[in-house]
Formats: sequence, C-alpha cells, structure tokens
Amino acid sequence: MSKGQRSSKNGPTRRALLGGAAVLCATLALPGLARSQPGPRRQQPEAGPPPVVFVHGNGDSSALWINNLWRFEANGYKRNQLFAIDFVYPNARSDDSKPQPLRSSAEDQMKELTSFVVQVLKATRRRKVALVGSSRGGNAIRSMLKNGGADMVSHAVLCGTPNKGIVISESLLPGSEFNGAFPFLKGLNDGPDDLIPGVEMMAIRSDRNDKYSQPDGRFIGAPGKPTGVSYDASELRGARNVILDGLDHREVAFHKLAFAAMFEHITGKPPGSMFIAQEPLPILNGKVTGFSEGTYTNIPAAGAEVEIFEVDAKTGERKSAVALLRKTTGEDGMWGPFVGRADAHYEFVLRIPGLPTTHTYRSPFLRSSDVVHLRPQPFAKADEGAGAVTIMSRPRGYFGVGRDKFSLDGKVPPGINDGVPGVSMGRLAFDAAPPRTVMAVFNNETIPTRTWPAKDGHIVVAEFLN
Repeated sequence: MSKGQRSSKNGPTRRALLGGAAVLCATLALPGLARSQPGPRRQQPEAGPPPVVFVHGNGDSSALWINNLWRFEANGYKRNQLFAIDFVYPNARSDDSKPQPLRSSAEDQMKELTSFVVQVLKATRRRKVALVGSSRGGNAIRSMLKNGGADMVSHAVLCGTPNKGIVISESLLPGSEFNGAFPFLKGLNDGPDDLIPGVEMMAIRSDRNDKYSQPDGRFIGAPGKPTGVSYDASELRGARNVILDGLDHREVAFHKLAFAAMFEHITGKPPGSMFIAQEPLPILNGKVTGFSEGTYTNIPAAGAEVEIFEVDAKTGERKSAVALLRKTTGEDGMWGPFVGRADAHYEFVLRIPGLPTTHTYRSPFLRSSDVVHLRPQPFAKADEGAGAVTIMSRPRGYFGVGRDKFSLDGKVPPGINDGVPGVSMGRLAFDAAPPRTVMAVFNNETIPTRTWPAKDGHIVVAEFLN
C-alpha cells in the first residue's frame, strides 16, 4: 500500500517472562542509549522480518492482540518472535504532569516500553524490532523513538493513535497527554514532519469513524464544542498513511484489514491469508489482573480463583459440574496452562476477594495463546436492584448501529449510540430466577451465556473475540 492509500475491501512462555521483566523494569531509565541522529543506517539489515512488539492502548492489556498474534503466526511468524507488552498502569493521568494513583504518565510508558524492547532484543538475539501500537500505545512508541530508542526499531505502525491529539485546546482536557496544545504532543510534533531516521513509519486510520478524531467534542464530554482536530488527527506527517473506510477507533488496530496493512509494511509482502489457521488442541494461558479505586491495572493478582467449564454451544449450560481447570493464582497471576479444543465454548469463572464473581463466556479459541488475561467485572450504578446482570463486551472494537448486527437477548441494549461507533459494552438486567440462557450476538459470532444471581455477587460477561 502506498502513502495515503485507502483500503475498503474486505514453564512460562517467552512473552510471559518478558511481561514480568517489564513490570520489574517499569521505571528503568536507559541513559546509555544514544539519541538517534539523521543519517544512513549504520548496520546491515538482518535476514528475515524483525520480531514484532505489540503495544496496547489506554486502559487495555496485551489480551486485545490475540487475533493479530494468531494471524501473524498463521502467515509464517514463529510464536517466539511475537511479543505483547502489558503496561503496569495502563490508564493515563488526567493531567500528564501531575501524579495520580494507579495511572501512568507518558514518560512512564515510554520508559517501560524501552525496557521491554531491550528484553525482547536479548531474548531474540536481534538488533531491531518492529513496533505496532493501538491508540495510546502509539504515543509510547513515538516518545521512545524520539528519546533514544530509534536504533532498536526497524518499523513502527501506529493504529488510531491521536498523533495531533484528540483536542487542541487550552480549555478542554487541560494538561492531558492527548491534548495537542500541551507539552507532550507539542514536543512529539515539533518539526516539519513526523518521520524518524532509520525507521519505516506507517499510520493506519479510519476515514471518519474514529471517535477520537472528530471535529466535535461529543466523545470527550463536550458536545457542540470544536476540538481543534479533524478526521485526520491520527495521520503521521510525511509517513505512509493507510485509510480503512468505516472502521472505528479500535478496529484500525485489530480488524483483519489492519492486520494486512501492518503485515505488509513490516515484511514487505501481503499476507498469504487473512484467516486464522486452527490448532485442534490449543494451549491457553494468561494472567489475572486487578481492579482498584475504580481503575484496572495490569498488575498480576495473587490468590485469585479461576475455574473453566465447557458449555453447550446453544444454551451456555455447563456440560459437567466438574471444572476442567481449577486453580488459585500465585504471585505471577498466571491461571493456566489449559489444553482446550478449537471447537468448544468455555465459561471462565473468576473469584477475587472483595469483587464480584465474574462469569466470562467465550467463543472457541482457534489457536494457542498466553494472553488470555482475565479481569474482574465490577457492578455499575445501573445494576442496583437487578436480579441478574449480563454484559456483552467487544474489546477489539465498538458497536456500530446500522453497520453491525448485534443483540443481547434479542435486543439492542440501551446506551449504544448512533453515528460514529463509540461504545464497546452493553448490559441488560434480568430476573434472578429461574436461571436461563441469554444469547449475545455480534455479526457472525454468537455466544451463549447463563444468568447468575446478582444478589450473591455474580455478574456475567459475553466477550466477543472479533
């Protein structure tokens, strides 16, 4: 794809070890890294494509990259050449310059990513990696490249990253990392273009469907007020910019069309297949992470109880009262490994003291993965008095009214907006008894769930894979 091209067609694992290393090195500065300077590359390119490091967005985790990892594997990448960071504190501060509990500054993320890349290079014995970032993850990538890390990177792909900002304003979101009028983005955007010598740069963006690249402040809590940016806010000046029509803020990182663009950019050739080749007996693992003071972190949760049940594909009922796996997590938070089947639906039950018991129902896992992370789901204010609560969640995209086919128990849940897709969760309340089946549907993906009593501290999530 050329610049500006528009596309509208259709033991612990190595990554787990590196994830632990990133936690330990979260605040490590690397003063010995020389700041990159313009000029020719000093090293000859290595044979074969570089290892890939995936960098998640605000509030997220490496779990969102599962489909991208699978597609890279299905197109010839070895599993030990694919990595995904988990930032310890994934949520940004309200004001980047002011400390805030359980949240990170832009500098924190830059240092953590740099440390992680150093660990990847040691593990792979390579000199350079390719970086792929979603949303805020692209901020960390750009900051790393401008602050001494460019010599470790061959390619960078920024997906839906608000490169110009989600606002450029002195009054809206003052001090935010995402405000183009304040120091962080002003520093990144200083200069005639956004290129980094020696690094092949690409941005993937939506046409007009990214909630954070809008001229109106609707999605930042300021409807009717100009943001100072437009639909091209996630472009990179002078770089290769790919526009994916109709995709939303998250889909420009996690959709198969986004995969195709990033794969070609990194390898120099289009993928042989857009589909995920199945493994009949996938080995699954991941970590349990916590929720504190209204904020998710990616800190491993010790003492969490995890159970896995196979459920009926039509009713969501358990096929056996005996769990296929039952484990209490240790200090690393890891809940597996678990050998599943690529044709089976599963219910994951997560118990963490002081939080609701979360029943997460999932579609079949097509391949092995060690980023099947589990998070507790808190109750919302709207859940008060409900007999049972069921949520449908789409972590890798938003629900597009008129664009997608989706329902929960045959209904469109309240709160899902028209126009630009901006909501990734919908919830409904049900009677506590009798327990019954609730179907969650998103396009071609259908997940059966069962209701569980809210009064006993149970909450249900149907998590879509696509």
